[in-house]
Amino acid sequence: MAAMDDPDLLTIGRFAWLTGLSIGALRHYDELDLLRPAQTDPFTSYRLYRRDQLEAARTIVRLRDLEVPLETIRDYLATDDPAEARRLLAEHRRRIEARTFRLQRVLHILGQLTTEAQTDMTATPQTPAAPDTTALDPATRRKLAADLFNHTWTLLEKHDRTAAEDDEMIHSAHASRYHWGEVGVGEQVHLARGEWQCSRVYAVLGRAERTSGNASGNVDLADNVRVAAPGPTLPQVARCSSSPARPMPRCSSR
Repeated sequence: MAAMDDPDLLTIGRFAWLTGLSIGALRHYDELDLLRPAQTDPFTSYRLYRRDQLEAARTIVRLRDLEVPLETIRDYLATDDPAEARRLLAEHRRRIEARTFRLQRVLHILGQLTTEAQTDMTATPQTPAAPDTTALDPATRRKLAADLFNHTWTLLEKHDRTAAEDDEMIHSAHASRYHWGEVGVGEQVHLARGEWQCSRVYAVLGRAERTSGNASGNVDLADNVRVAAPGPTLPQVARCSSSPARPMPRCSSR
């Protein structure tokens, strides 16, 4: 009767229909103290909501579609500070980005394991040990370049990097690119990947001026080089580097 007497009150069924939430979800959010009804009948436990709660409910729907955790949604709805709201979403974005890198790695490894080609992708990349001498033979330099590439990728996958780890990631990417350049003939593909990774690192850190420079260098490398079939041509790979949302596979020292 209250819903009929007060046009501002909505039954749980009507509220669910207007927001896109299920009745079960509304009951669950009530139990979690995330979205409490305006009134609850003490005898029937029937829930009633006000129209001004529609915006909060629709925000929950949107954030859940973006896989935002309920605890983060609670904090997002509770804050009146736009900067804090942006921080909460940025933190979730970093988690999603780290998960994306991990899934891209899994996808690449599975692709390797389903082919007949031998692969060492089952090995867990480790932080490369310091070389014993300053004179590096090509095989050692090649392994160092691959290890640095993979170490950079590991840091990219980490959503809660510290400022020191951001710096380490930059130096690791550039060091990998440098060593690929020192290996010699036949490493143009890895060299292009090194350029791509530098570009990706700067894109993740929001340093667009360096991103475009590495992407341009990557395209220059691609002009006269092709990747062996059945992979894409290197120009195709290189030009993808200008889009920071497309991760590339980890490197092997082979």
